[in-house]
Amino acid sequence: MTQHLIGLLLGNEEDWPGAFESLMRRMPQVSYEGETHSFATERITIEPFDLRMKPRHSLVIDRLAHWYYHPREWIKKVTLMNDVYLMNNPFTFQAMEKHAAYCAMMRLGLNVPETWLIPYKKPPDNPRFPYTAERYNRPFDLKEIGARIGYPLFMKPFDGGAWVGVTRIADEAELQRRYDESGERLMHLQAAVEDFEVFARALSIGAETMVMRYDPGNPLHDRYQVEHGFLAPETGAEVVTIGRLINAYFLWEFNSCETLVKDGVVYPIDYANACPDVSIISLHYYFPWAIKALIKWSIFCTVTERPMKKDIVTQPYIEIGDRDDLTYEEKLAEYGRLADEHFETARYHEFCEKYLAHVDEMMVDYIESTEFDQLLVYTVKEAFPTHEHERFIAHYRGLLAAWAKDQRALA
Repeated sequence: MTQHLIGLLLGNEEDWPGAFESLMRRMPQVSYEGETHSFATERITIEPFDLRMKPRHSLVIDRLAHWYYHPREWIKKVTLMNDVYLMNNPFTFQAMEKHAAYCAMMRLGLNVPETWLIPYKKPPDNPRFPYTAERYNRPFDLKEIGARIGYPLFMKPFDGGAWVGVTRIADEAELQRRYDESGERLMHLQAAVEDFEVFARALSIGAETMVMRYDPGNPLHDRYQVEHGFLAPETGAEVVTIGRLINAYFLWEFNSCETLVKDGVVYPIDYANACPDVSIISLHYYFPWAIKALIKWSIFCTVTERPMKKDIVTQPYIEIGDRDDLTYEEKLAEYGRLADEHFETARYHEFCEKYLAHVDEMMVDYIESTEFDQLLVYTVKEAFPTHEHERFIAHYRGLLAAWAKDQRALA
């Protein structure tokens, strides 16, 4: 008997961890290649640690280390010294920010909108800066850069997330004002894709991806739209491939990718999210899929002893991107092949079909259970003011009941 302990490194989340833990408690043992495997979960605490300590965890789902440096160093230690499996490579997330992700995907030929990096408005607090700036910093005309990019445009932090610090700029006066307000944040300016038909967000967990229609202008509870078939099949396949390409390239397995679709062209605009949204409040109808995918990928990785890849290898992708004899579509197909190899897509689906076929029914039963309803009610009461509790409890109960009904119809 081999028991796998899955660690959850959490911040202020309660809904998806509660659902994940409940499903893992229901998970039967898995017999694989003559060995029996069982599973347990644990919420990881933050405390001093000996660098030579040996962790008990087989796999850790990290939702904290992108902003909390102590656990960041802990996860780096446990994968470097102890081969604990992490869904997202902490070295690429720490080193690349969003800036390198834009650069890498431009190199590979994706339709990233025109993007500029501009210097800090408020310089770094460093005694060496004045001398360096006097000798090497060239003056620049912000209005000229804005005119070259064209209006409207977006100003966004080069390393940001959750739409923090992102502003839509209408003209040069607003550009100057927003730049003056940016302070010590290093910012990108990026051309807007006006009059797009679809804003799509692709959530990837391991070898699986769910593409959802998204409206960032709506309140959080109404951004993900329950709509099927909103992309043409070939466009949907392209959106999925782009997300998988990015994740395979940077060694990420739990990430979201935002794309705009206009006149059949797919524009990736944001795809470096260390902590993608998996809350009931936002995902609602799609929440069960996310939890299932997390469970399946965690079990697949631990049971098959899939090694975590720590070293990023970019050359195979660059060789494809630099080829002049390939069309965009042909390059995308090659990127998809590399991503399938990285995620062992065929092997994963075969494993799920043979060993985890019961998970789908388990999830439907859980969503229809009193236990999940209590979690849903608790989550709504934590997220909304008292006078809205009744309305939103009914709202989310309806969406999750619709999901369960759809799943039973497909079974």
